[in-house]
Amino acid sequence: MNMKHFSFRLIFGIFSILVLLTSCKGSIKKAKSNAKGPLPDKNVQGQILNVTIETTVESLDQEIATDGVSFEVIGNLVDGLMQMAEDGSVVNAIAEKMELSPDGLIYKFTLRKDAFWSNGDPVTAHDFVYGWQRACSPELKADYSYLMSDIAHIKNAVAVRTGLMDLNQLGVRALDDYTLEVELEVPVSFFEQLLYFVTFYPANQKFIESCGDNYGKSTEYYLSNGAFILEDFKAGGSTISMKKNTAYYDAAKVKLGGLKYEVIKNRQEAYSKYKAGQLDLIEVSGDLVAQVRTSPEFKTIASGYLWYISPNTLVKDLANVNLRKAMTFALDREHITKTVLADGSEATYTPVPSNFAFNSQGKDFTTNTMEFPQYCSYNPTLAKQYYAQAQKELGKRTFTFTMVADDTDTQKDVARAIKKQLETELPGFTLNLNFIQKSKRLKAIGAGEYEITLTRWGPDYADPMTYLAMWVTANEYNYGRYSNSTYDAIVTNCNDGELATKPAERWTAMKQAEEIIMKEAVILPLYQQCNSDMIRPGVKGIAFHPVGISRIYKLASK
Repeated sequence: MNMKHFSFRLIFGIFSILVLLTSCKGSIKKAKSNAKGPLPDKNVQGQILNVTIETTVESLDQEIATDGVSFEVIGNLVDGLMQMAEDGSVVNAIAEKMELSPDGLIYKFTLRKDAFWSNGDPVTAHDFVYGWQRACSPELKADYSYLMSDIAHIKNAVAVRTGLMDLNQLGVRALDDYTLEVELEVPVSFFEQLLYFVTFYPANQKFIESCGDNYGKSTEYYLSNGAFILEDFKAGGSTISMKKNTAYYDAAKVKLGGLKYEVIKNRQEAYSKYKAGQLDLIEVSGDLVAQVRTSPEFKTIASGYLWYISPNTLVKDLANVNLRKAMTFALDREHITKTVLADGSEATYTPVPSNFAFNSQGKDFTTNTMEFPQYCSYNPTLAKQYYAQAQKELGKRTFTFTMVADDTDTQKDVARAIKKQLETELPGFTLNLNFIQKSKRLKAIGAGEYEITLTRWGPDYADPMTYLAMWVTANEYNYGRYSNSTYDAIVTNCNDGELATKPAERWTAMKQAEEIIMKEAVILPLYQQCNSDMIRPGVKGIAFHPVGISRIYKLASK
């Protein structure tokens, strides 16, 4: 369906109110009654951009979402304080002005007064306070709440998350309707970059509370304030449609009439629909790349996603570091990237990918693809040596594990290549494969209910800590349940210890932390994703980002 944002004439305004009244259990009436801003306009001009995604979206709740596809959809529906510009810099969105105290601890944001939710309510400082408090709520148990405490270091966030302090003691407050004050515990040099990430988006309290557990799960239970508004969505569905928001403060820059996402897991099916003119943007890989590489519509686009294997260290045999080392040395990453994927993705041998985090001198945190060959490379001889040592230590000759992976064509191909390599280089090693829906896989590995998984992580902000913080003891995304007190101390010192305000020393310490992850084979890095896309002629202005939200369509045209 078309994706437009409409500011109704009276009859349509009355109709939309009646729909909302019946959809969110009556209490929306109260939330709706104070609406003063413009409502969406029915008559929207512009083309609909048709895009394919490989996984379903289970929730558009900005505090609950945990995967890159959901982040992309949310990021095109809702604005936060800041946005990422086309060149990757941070620019104002809902924030009109920002002031920072001399000690780097107190931010004051003046908000624009022409930003509205899609029910007509103004976006205010209170929405940010509620959204951030909600993200830290012990009851919600949001996976990304650690960004508020461990990364952004908002005052009292740790105590609030753990229930030791009330939500209203979180260091964020509305000085008035359009002035937001945020207090940090230590200066955070990349704090502004965090503000374009979905966890830091505002939330309309009355509306969300009226929706109960349904918020973010279907069209009638969702509000937008961004370039587009939701037109058709149901959790786990095969399509998502959104319309241009004509009441958007920056609507003059939005050329599209809307967006339509279609979930297609089979890449050949997506390509067939692209050739038939039914899709404007698809990703291709493997054999398809060879077919389309010479086409002027073929584009390669760098991504910050790191794909890796995560062994569950609570599984007895996988707790053995020599077995994990045997596995990492048995993997031919170049074969996976050049033959299996063939989409421009690059083999990687570190837990922090390249080309997204740079120090003040412009030095990339990851300067080349093999910084720790003594810990991670394709070396069958070393693989067999570590394997023999693990067999001796564990008192067994054979091992059987199950690796869970996404049920998309691309990840099936990669998983099968991993299985073949491990079973070939490590005699007696058997790797069974279990392909399931991504949302189910994430739920299982988040609960630690797995042995080995093929997974990925994309940078939420441009600092190495977006990766390194994952392997701290008890971090929500420490899927393998790794625990090392020395590692924890280094990360803590870099985040809110004495190194937090010493960039050069912090950089060195983070490299030390990275080496621990490699030495212990906590994860087995595989490749840094590069998307090979087919983009229909005439489609312009899509902003592709390796950090935060991968694709933004605000300035796109067709």
